[in-house]
Amino acid sequence: MTRRGAWAHAVWACVAAIHSATAPITPGWCRQGAAGDSPRGISNRPQRRLIGRNIHQVSQNLCEPGKVMTGEAWNVDHPVLTLLRERREARSEPRRRSDTAKLGLAVEGGGMRGVVSAAMLTALDDLGFSDAIDEVYSCSSGSINSAYYLAGETWYPLTIYFDELNTPKFVDLRRAFTGKPILNLDYAFQILSDIKPLDYEYVVKSVVKLNIAITLVDELQTFVANDFQSVDDLRAALQASSWLPVATKGTTVYRGKRAVDGGVLTALPFRLAQQATCTHILSLSTHPMGHISDSLSLLNKYTQRHLNKLRPELGDGYIRALHQKYSDQKALAEERLTASSTKAPHILDLAPLVGTPDVKRHEFNQAKLITAARSAYEVMYAALTRKSSSSIMEGLVRAIPRFAIAERDANDHRQIQLFDRPARSGAPWGISRTR
Repeated sequence: MTRRGAWAHAVWACVAAIHSATAPITPGWCRQGAAGDSPRGISNRPQRRLIGRNIHQVSQNLCEPGKVMTGEAWNVDHPVLTLLRERREARSEPRRRSDTAKLGLAVEGGGMRGVVSAAMLTALDDLGFSDAIDEVYSCSSGSINSAYYLAGETWYPLTIYFDELNTPKFVDLRRAFTGKPILNLDYAFQILSDIKPLDYEYVVKSVVKLNIAITLVDELQTFVANDFQSVDDLRAALQASSWLPVATKGTTVYRGKRAVDGGVLTALPFRLAQQATCTHILSLSTHPMGHISDSLSLLNKYTQRHLNKLRPELGDGYIRALHQKYSDQKALAEERLTASSTKAPHILDLAPLVGTPDVKRHEFNQAKLITAARSAYEVMYAALTRKSSSSIMEGLVRAIPRFAIAERDANDHRQIQLFDRPARSGAPWGISRTR
C-alpha cells in the first residue's frame, strides 16, 4: 500500500469508527416516547426506572425510531428456559442425558462488546447451569469467552475487558496513521497466556464441544472449527475468529487457508447451532435488545470495500449477512415471548435491556463496560430464575460487583493465587427483593 493509500485507509477507518460510536439505536419492544424521553439512555439506571413505570401490558410490536420499551422482554416459561431448569434439577450431565433434546449455547462477540456475553456466561455458570449445555457455538471475542467458560473460569477472565483491554495497548485508532493495525491481537493473546491464563488443554479435551466460526476468505464460506488437534490449533482458531476486518491488517492463516473474523459471513452464531440440528438454542447477543436497523452505517460500507479488496465478493457477502442479521434480530425478538410450541428449534435470544449503553467494538470507557456487564448478568439471572424483565426495570433485581484479590508473581506477573469468597449453594451473586 502506498503512503497516500495508507493515509486514506487511516482517515476512513477513524471516521467510520467515530461514526459507529455515535450511531443511534432503534429499540425493539416499545411504546411511543413521551416528551423528553430518550430512546437511548447513557445513564443506565434512571432510563430503566423511567421505562419500568410503563410496564402494564405485553407488546409484540416491533419498533420504530423514537420509541422505548414496554411489556415483558421474555416469557419466563420459554421452552429453552424450561429445559435448562429441568436439567439442572435432574443434575443432568453432557452425554448422559435422560431427554432427547440438544441444547446449543450461541455466544456472540464483537470486540470489546464481548464483555456482555462474558457476563452472561458468568451468570450461567454461577447459577449452576453449565452442565445443561450440550454444545457451544461462537465467533469473534465470543469464542474466547466460550473457551474460558468451558475451562471453568468466568469471573476472573471477565475482568480482562475493563482491566487489561481498555487501553491503547489493545485498541488505538492512531496506529492507523502509521500503517499498523488498530487492534493489537498479540497483546490480547499475551494476556490469555501470561496474565490471566486460559487452560487451552482443558478446552481441547472438554466433553462439551466448542464450535468456533471462522471466515475462509478464498472459499467465501464460514468454517466451523471444533476438532482441535492441539493447543496450538485451538489458539489459532481463536485468533482467526477474532481477526476483525479493518481493525487488523489483511488476513491471518488457519490450517493453511486465509481467514478473518468468524462473523463476516455468519453474523449471529445461533445459525451455527441451527445447522447442527439443535432442538433448543440459548443465544447470547451483545447489542441491547431493540438494536435493530435496516440501514448500513459508514463503517459497514467501508468494511464492505475493505473486504472486497481482500477477495472479490467477500464484502458483498458481508453485506448480505448483515441484512440477514437484521431480519434474524426481528424474528428473535418475537421468539422471546414464545409460550410453547411443537416446532423446533426453540430459540431464546437474551441481551441487555433497552436503555443499557451500547458497547462499541473499541470501547475504552470502564464505567460503560461495567454497566453493560451488570445489565447482562441481571438479564441472565432473572431469566434463569423465572423472573420477568420488569423485576429488573423496577429495581427489584440488581447485579452488584464484588471484590476479589489476585496476587501475581513479581517477576513474570503470572497469577499465582486468587483469593475469593467460597461459593455457597443456592446463593448466586444477585440480589432479589420482594415487591
